Parts: sequence; structure tokens; C-alpha cells
Amino acid sequence: MLSIGEFSKICEVSTKTLRYYDEIGLIHPDEINPENGYRYYSIRQLKKMLLINRLKSYHFSLEEIKAMLELEGDQSEEKLCSALTRKRKEIQDKLTAFEYTLNQISTDILNVQKGMPILYHLDRIEVELVETQPVNILYTRQMMSRDDLVRGYENYFGKLYEKIAVEKLTLLGKPMTIYHSSEYNPAGNDTEFAIPVGEFVKGTRDMPGGLCAKSVLQGAYSDLTSVYARLMEWIENEGYKVVRSPYEVYITDPSQAKDSGDIVTEVYFPVKKK
Repeated sequence: MLSIGEFSKICEVSTKTLRYYDEIGLIHPDEINPENGYRYYSIRQLKKMLLINRLKSYHFSLEEIKAMLELEGDQSEEKLCSALTRKRKEIQDKLTAFEYTLNQISTDILNVQKGMPILYHLDRIEVELVETQPVNILYTRQMMSRDDLVRGYENYFGKLYEKIAVEKLTLLGKPMTIYHSSEYNPAGNDTEFAIPVGEFVKGTRDMPGGLCAKSVLQGAYSDLTSVYARLMEWIENEGYKVVRSPYEVYITDPSQAKDSGDIVTEVYFPVKKK
């Protein structure tokens, strides 16, 4: 048997953390001396503690780790493999985002060294005035946070495409997201996912056409805020005002793009003269 101190030293986990793990049921001492309350761990528990440390290093929460440790039977390895695969994708997505951020920082450093404003790219974003046509859209509307939105693209568009296939509807355009909230709320925003279709069935509505200020982003979705800022600046300078909810049209499927620079997104702000 190992004292809590010995166990702590071998596994590089503080005794305070081990006591907390005991409280939440993650790993209990194998034995507690009833007279003095000293905690002891068995040699076989070293492997369990090392597994907990390994899963923590993969950024699993303690709740997730506890659930995985409680798995038993033939499906335990399958579920563990599935959880590890999901976590690997999450980490890969974060790495991709960090790589993009590093490239952006490097570009900003070069521009600042050349005496250029760090946001000089805003002036290079082109805006044009276009007349859009009315379209019938198949839609679903949800209150979604930013994190939900990232995960929701595939989920909600997937359901819409499934309905199109099942009901044999005629696809007329690219998927779009319409943002109805008047202000940003971290807890959730009124978001509509839509796909243009030919048939008027349950779950469709008319999306009116009209005059729009339009810009096109070729690059990562994280740059869309710059496009929105440039559009609002152009609208103000040109004497227009926004009359309906802005929306994005996804020309490129991100899963088909080799890198974020290949993603093309159109942004529309319905406007009219003041």
C-alpha cells in the first residue's frame, strides 16, 4: 500500500487534488485508517491514476473522465475510442485556428513594421450595391450561442438537406444563415438556417428580395466581423440604412476546402436610402 503522499509523489498529483477526486467519486483511497484518517492507495490504482492524468492532458473534463472510467463490458473500448476520436477532432480544429491566428499575427507584425495600420485590410474590403430576387426558403430558426452556432451549421443544415432529399424538393441555391437578433447576446441569438427550394411546403417561407449592400469574404469565418464592420461603414457613408436582418450565403462547403483561404462567403445587408 502507498500513503497518500507517496501516491501523490509518484503520480505528480497534489494530495489536495486527490482528496477532491475522492469527494467527486473519481478515485477513492483503497483504505482509510479509521483511527487517524490516513489514506492509502494500492499499487493497482497507479494505473487508474495515470489514465486519469492522460485523459486530463487531452482536455477531457473530470465529469467526462468519470463517465469513461465507469464504462464496463464489451462496449467500453468502443466508447472510449469514440470519445478519443471526438476529442482529437476538437484539438485539431483548435490547432487549425491557432495556425491561422499565428499567420495573422505574423502579417500584422510585418504591416506595422512597414508603417501600415494594423486594420488596413478593412479599406480593401469591396462593397457593392445589388438587387436580390425573392426566394422561397426551407428554414429552421433557433436561439443559439456562438459555440452552438459552430456546431450547429452541420447539424441544422444536415437536417434541412435530409428533408429536401426525403420530400424530393428542388434545390435552388446555396445554404444561408440569417441573423435576426438586434444585438449580440453570449447566451443565445436568434438564428435562422435556410436553403432555397422550389416547392412551397410546410417549413418554407418567402424571403423578400430588394436592394442590398454586398461583400464577399474569401477566407476564414473569423474574418466575417471585419466584413460586417466594413459594410456598416459603407452603408453609413453612402447614406443608406439597414432595413432587414443581414444574412450570409455559403458559396463554398468548408469541408471541401483545402484550407480556410479557399472558403467563400457572401454577406448581404438589405438597405434603403435614408
